[in-house]
Amino acid sequence: MNTKRIVEAILFAANRPMTVKQIQETFPELEQPDTLAIQIALEEIARDYADRPVGLKHLASGYRFQVREGLAHWVGRLFEERPARYSRALLETLAIIAYRQPVTRGEIEDIRGVSVSTSIVQTLLEREWVKVVGHKEVPGRPALYCTTKQFLDYFNLTSLSELPPLEEIVDMDLGPSAQPPAPQESRERPQTQQTPVGEGPIAQAQNQPSEAESVEARLDETRSGDTPERTLH
Repeated sequence: MNTKRIVEAILFAANRPMTVKQIQETFPELEQPDTLAIQIALEEIARDYADRPVGLKHLASGYRFQVREGLAHWVGRLFEERPARYSRALLETLAIIAYRQPVTRGEIEDIRGVSVSTSIVQTLLEREWVKVVGHKEVPGRPALYCTTKQFLDYFNLTSLSELPPLEEIVDMDLGPSAQPPAPQESRERPQTQQTPVGEGPIAQAQNQPSEAESVEARLDETRSGDTPERTLH
């Protein structure tokens, strides 16, 4: 049994990222390779595709094939659907949740200095970028929001530790409606690990004129893997 070829075929046919365990469970019970064998197969596949227009990407939700970032523009021409458009207010709200989670809607409003519309929260929930993880034990018991694996996948991240340093968000011009979130120890990293200012998924998504209605084009430059470039199907 050629484990590498089977794993490659499974990932090629899958319509979602797959974890090592999910790949393993795809094999018949009596023929399941151990996790080490699958990891080795994944590493070999990644090397095989290193110079190809399609690569194997490890995301928060698992592994998947996706078109290289620089080719997304051409692949996108195959799809007639218009890319999703996200307002600056939505992206500011998402950034605050990412850095301050778990956080309530009221706390987001305190940071931004303006109210957060119900439609923004609903959009983030519908996109499955954020989820309710509990309620704060204060009068009214407001919902606490955190980001999800889908959020990490969309921005081509494997974990929250890959978010750009908080200082980048502070240094950016977020417009008069936004105030940067206060630093927290859990989000700070040594200077040697910082991404150059203006780069990184959230930073580039936010670094737009305040009147901008969409950052989708910018997101396409900073991440690969979302429609139309997500998978090979």
